[in-house]
Amino acid sequence: MKVEELVRDSLQEMAGQAQPAAANLADRVMVLRRRRRTRRITAVAASVAAVVAVAVAVPLVDGGGRDVRPAHVTRGPVVAHADQSPPRDLIGAGQALLAGYSTQKRVPQIGKDEITTRTYRLLNPETGTYRKDDRWSFVAVAPGARTAAVLHRELPTSRVGLLDLTDGKVKRWISVPQGAGGAAFSPDGTKLVVTTYAENPDRAFWRARIDENGKMRPQTVPSRTGFTVIDVASGKGRWHRLPYWKDKHAFVYNSRTDLEFSHDGRFLWEPLPVNPGRKYHALDGTDVSTPAAERHMPPFVRAGLSPDGRLAAGDFAGGGEEIASAINDPRTGRQITKVPGQQLLAWADDRRLIAWGIGGDGNEFHQRLVLVTIGSKKVQPLSGFRTPKDDTAGRWEPLFTTR
Repeated sequence: MKVEELVRDSLQEMAGQAQPAAANLADRVMVLRRRRRTRRITAVAASVAAVVAVAVAVPLVDGGGRDVRPAHVTRGPVVAHADQSPPRDLIGAGQALLAGYSTQKRVPQIGKDEITTRTYRLLNPETGTYRKDDRWSFVAVAPGARTAAVLHRELPTSRVGLLDLTDGKVKRWISVPQGAGGAAFSPDGTKLVVTTYAENPDRAFWRARIDENGKMRPQTVPSRTGFTVIDVASGKGRWHRLPYWKDKHAFVYNSRTDLEFSHDGRFLWEPLPVNPGRKYHALDGTDVSTPAAERHMPPFVRAGLSPDGRLAAGDFAGGGEEIASAINDPRTGRQITKVPGQQLLAWADDRRLIAWGIGGDGNEFHQRLVLVTIGSKKVQPLSGFRTPKDDTAGRWEPLFTTR
């Protein structure tokens, strides 16, 4: 079936299934006009899964995230807490779960350096609540939300841990002598790619300082050396050299350039500051052509491809007072439609996504998590609003994974 047919059929189906809703549920890279950050999430244990499957009540709002009517009843595996920011209890929809979130701050160091330090709150799949865990500099949650890859505070570090999210204990340490600085799981959770660095990708160095609006500020320094793809079951992996990408002018745009898996898990990709936005590699680091199914994928839109691979989450596509993001054909780049979200974060299923929606004041940083649906201008709030001031200490960043 063609993408156009898929979308048309979905719209027709949704038009015939409108239902009322239940109440109370639910690194400085290319800064365009909006900042993009993030990662992904998953399902929980039987008791929590039962809660996820229950229909819940949430207010319907218009495309800008502004409340326009009382709560209605809706069907679907949605769990929301529109009164919580930051979240205390599980939030999820369809295949997507909020596996945790982080807050961050810049910590001054000796010699005028600064380190961007994250503090995580991670989902306990047994209790369905988020608990603080400040031991780690970097966390990636595996599909299923039972295990997370964790890195020590001091980066780069010589090992990666596999953390049991239920009891908060590291069950196994895997050696990465080349210096781990980032990690990401494959879509099926069987592999883990660990990106290695010579220096801390989150450290801003005074030696690389530049003038920012009349004030000298330390800057990060690219130092990626390569990566290791680890078989999670055996803990075995092999390191491959892959230095930080530079163009012919040695243009540098970001120190943290972690590798991630392609949608089918067959390849790895890294973000580029120039077209086509992504550079793909085989699992041994060899350059490969961009997969046809991912030929037109914005590198910093976290939602990526829909579960069936037919649609791609796109960039902001609004204007004036319209708050909207594009849904594209990933093979041609052609815009298929729009959904009323400011930034698309994760696919709940083939036609619903979790996004950032903004408040009625129009402030682009006054955001909350919302569920949006292809073919509808209504959105369902999933969390409360973040602080409307960007780069503040209490501003939380979501960490998603798949169920």
